[in-house]
Amino acid sequence: MNPIRHLHARTVVLAHENIDTDRIIPARFLTTTSRAGLGQHAFQDWRYRGDGTPDPEFVLNRPEASGASILVAGRNFGCGSSREHAPWALLDAGLRAVISSEIADIFRSNALKNGLLAITVDAAEHRYLLRHPGLELGIDVVTGHITLPDGGRFAFTLDAFARHCLIEGIDQLGFLLRADAAIRHYEEQHAA
Repeated sequence: MNPIRHLHARTVVLAHENIDTDRIIPARFLTTTSRAGLGQHAFQDWRYRGDGTPDPEFVLNRPEASGASILVAGRNFGCGSSREHAPWALLDAGLRAVISSEIADIFRSNALKNGLLAITVDAAEHRYLLRHPGLELGIDVVTGHITLPDGGRFAFTLDAFARHCLIEGIDQLGFLLRADAAIRHYEEQHAA
């Protein structure tokens, strides 16, 4: 994982509520353990027509969405079955953060463990972001603030361990491996 301390990017709004993980990455694409290439299937059944051509009406296919890496999603994003492929697909599609008023717990945990910021804001802040697509936002993982173009700020919280791992650019295994020498020393001292 790459460290994430600050993210400055533009938003794209997908205002639908209750977007489940099967909508994010349909089950038929879960046959791989590789993250690479999953982005082309993110929101597959919305992004493409029956003949496989991109649907120009889908928000992520519109020219104004090009280069946006913050997804502002409707309430209850990532609900449904647990699948790590969902954050993998979003990351591979170029998204670095998802903001909503409500994000399903398992999706949020999987996202944060894989370097995708999953941020919840209060209902009024969420409505503001939904109504203003294309905003340039600054997300400060260290302080837990989203900065708006006019200088206004929204606060957000992250689990302390998740924040630490994001800032350091490590996952849970990486965290344990960094403590390998201390763990070995402890085991040696207490084995006797």
